[in-house]
Amino acid sequence: MPKICDLIAEKAKNGEDWVSYEFFPPRTEQGVKNLVNRFERMRQARAPLFCDMTWGAGGSTSELTMDLTLKMKAMGLEPNMHLTCTNVERKDVIKALQTCKDNDVRNIVALRGDPPHGQEKWEATEGGFECALDLVKFIRREHGDYFCLSVAGYPEGHPDTIVHVGDDESKLSPSERTRCRITDEEGQRKVYVCPDAAFKLEMDYLKKKVDAGADAIITQMFFDANTYGAFLKACRKHGINVPVIPGIMLVQAAGGFRKMTAMCKTRVPSAVKESVDAKASDDVALKAYGVDLGVQISHELLAHGAPGLHFYTLNLDKTTLAIAKRVADDRASSRTARDWLKAAALAAGAAVLVALLRRK
Repeated sequence: MPKICDLIAEKAKNGEDWVSYEFFPPRTEQGVKNLVNRFERMRQARAPLFCDMTWGAGGSTSELTMDLTLKMKAMGLEPNMHLTCTNVERKDVIKALQTCKDNDVRNIVALRGDPPHGQEKWEATEGGFECALDLVKFIRREHGDYFCLSVAGYPEGHPDTIVHVGDDESKLSPSERTRCRITDEEGQRKVYVCPDAAFKLEMDYLKKKVDAGADAIITQMFFDANTYGAFLKACRKHGINVPVIPGIMLVQAAGGFRKMTAMCKTRVPSAVKESVDAKASDDVALKAYGVDLGVQISHELLAHGAPGLHFYTLNLDKTTLAIAKRVADDRASSRTARDWLKAAALAAGAAVLVALLRRK
């Protein structure tokens, strides 16, 4: 089976657009059945270049991750399985990688992982790995270049590095202002940001992961395409030249949106916040806005040079497919218009040439 880094390179060579989807293991047996059905619907409606399956922190959830990964592969999808360091011993990683190899699954996302539920700070598991960099180094040492390895990138800084800096963003540097998150907590205005010095350390660490063998970067969510553009430039400035794939989070429900952005400390542009707040009580209007926003951001990302579009689906298919279809239709119409104009220009030029020759 192909590695996604090779698939991405082939798409770039041919000038072709592509999408990818991310899913997580459901908690119930019925949820698993529903998700497998969604795999097939999404494959038929807008076939992805690859699909991510997130990793559960140990126990039955991680086993389900492997099971769903293999189901994807059996259905003709290209799985990109997550591996994390959270609650995982070295022997568990060895087993998971061997299972992938035995089943010709060649794509892995190497992550540190989030703290376990109910735990505020992340702690390494005894006998496990300290960070994603250790995981990348281990996989390359044990398996050479068999796997395509993706790692996470944080355009606004890792959540652990985003700190409260007061209530006045005017004191921030220009680059910090583009990343800062402003909240109103119980009537008190608060500004959060990953300071420039911490952001540079983040970029240095990302470079180490790439130098250790990472083939691609998948970003944390954001809601301003310019954030991706600035991050892409920062990567190139740091000598990071692998594909930087933007992760697009869907707006489905106001409560979920607020919870997710707060947990990840994501900057929400005022226009997006106002639109979500205004439509919070109207489920249909909010989902329609989510599609419009997703389409807008997708076009802007492609204009910034994104190699493709990676959707955090939240295990839902309708909004994801609505965005993907509209973007594809828009791009096809744009190409048709450009081709028509090009043909018209050539025809006009030929007509002028013929007229000039006749005068002779």
